[in-house]
Amino acid sequence: MAPTAEQITAFDRAAPDSDATETATFALGCFWGPDAQFGALDGVVRTRVGYAGGTKTDPTYHDLGDHTEAFQVDYDPATRSFAELLDLVFRSHDPNEQTRKTQYQNIVFVATADQRETLTDYLDANGYTADGIATRIEQSPRFYPAEDYHQKYNLRNKRSIMSAFEDAGYDDEAIRESPAAATLNGHVVGHEVSDADALGIGSNRSVHST
Repeated sequence: MAPTAEQITAFDRAAPDSDATETATFALGCFWGPDAQFGALDGVVRTRVGYAGGTKTDPTYHDLGDHTEAFQVDYDPATRSFAELLDLVFRSHDPNEQTRKTQYQNIVFVATADQRETLTDYLDANGYTADGIATRIEQSPRFYPAEDYHQKYNLRNKRSIMSAFEDAGYDDEAIRESPAAATLNGHVVGHEVSDADALGIGSNRSVHST
């Protein structure tokens, strides 16, 4: 069952504002999958995909330079901690291996002193060190949003749902920043979402997001 335009707009109005969320940036290979995986999590309010970690100005998918495909999550720290996000990041890849292709490398970007401290504590607790793993640990650089067709990529292939966003008057930027779009993008690939009832969709049970 597809959500209505009214359900989408009501869901987004009820979501925490940007001043009540914090932002985390990661890279885990192709950004489509993590965008959906993290968007399905309780406490993750918004997601977006883009390019980070390099020196080229205004990279594009076909002119990426030395950047890596990355994704951002805006999360409500009262519901989802940075440590929990880190745990999912490290469970989603092998930190002892790194692909040679810069576009798809694994990176944890840290934006604040608190994120740096949390990361250090997480590594210590799991027997890792920043210098001893292949995953790159870097200070958050400028994040360049990817082209519109990459944002909520899986959702964009569901015409029955996308039509509701069009009926609600959402443009590409609004879809990119929509909490409903982040949740639905996870739902359409099989991730379970707890807000299914609010969006008028069935709950998936085959894949669990923890």
